Amino acid sequence: MSELDAVLQDLHDESAELDSFVADLADAQWRLPTPAARWTLAHQIAHLAWTDAAALLAATDPEAFGAEAAKAEANPEGFVDDGADAGALLPPAELLARWRTGRDRLWQVLKLAPAGTRYPWYGPPMSVASMATARLMETWAHGQDVADTLGVRRVPTARLRQVARIGARARDYAFFVRGLPAPVEQFRVELTGPGGELWAYGPEDAAQRVTGPALDFCLLTTQRAHRDDLALRAEGADADRWLDIAQAFAGPAGEGRRPKGGAA
Repeated sequence: MSELDAVLQDLHDESAELDSFVADLADAQWRLPTPAARWTLAHQIAHLAWTDAAALLAATDPEAFGAEAAKAEANPEGFVDDGADAGALLPPAELLARWRTGRDRLWQVLKLAPAGTRYPWYGPPMSVASMATARLMETWAHGQDVADTLGVRRVPTARLRQVARIGARARDYAFFVRGLPAPVEQFRVELTGPGGELWAYGPEDAAQRVTGPALDFCLLTTQRAHRDDLALRAEGADADRWLDIAQAFAGPAGEGRRPKGGAA
């Protein structure tokens, strides 16, 4: 199986799992508040539908996507919320259908994309595999908010390797988006996967290191948990700083989540 086929299969499976959480919700449940400030369950799915639509536009009409990206640059702090707000106003059945249709169309486009294709995005341009990985990462991250809201305990799977990889590769972006110089030194990231396997990134002899459970690293880089609540260890000042600002997603620097104790 190629890298693209593997990530597309993971994207399909991650989407199906999240779909199973929301498929049978009563209309009133779609208004339940989630851990994301001001966002309901409807906002979470609306955001995924909106981002899938943006990715589809980038893949099929780069010029039109450029116009949309310009609007985002003019409203960097609000364009994500605006998209989620609009979608959350839809009747739940219509919103669910929109998400399902959009993600399927995007999946098909990515699967048939010629080798070497790159798409524009809100951050750096993306290869087809990177676009699919980004969609999986967002689906998993927003799925975590949905699961936390509904009290669903998700069993970590090997699909996390895709989220962990994009989190590790986005190191420099996390510094850039905060106006900070990226460290010159490469980092070593060593994560323990759900089955006890080792997922490693960067040179083995790097002095700056991050180690811990892959699930915790994914929760941190998608900003679904505060580092104080996670079993991640940093060696080196730059690696330690990274764990304070890590983000796997494009766009403005996220605020992250407060530690469970409530301290800032």
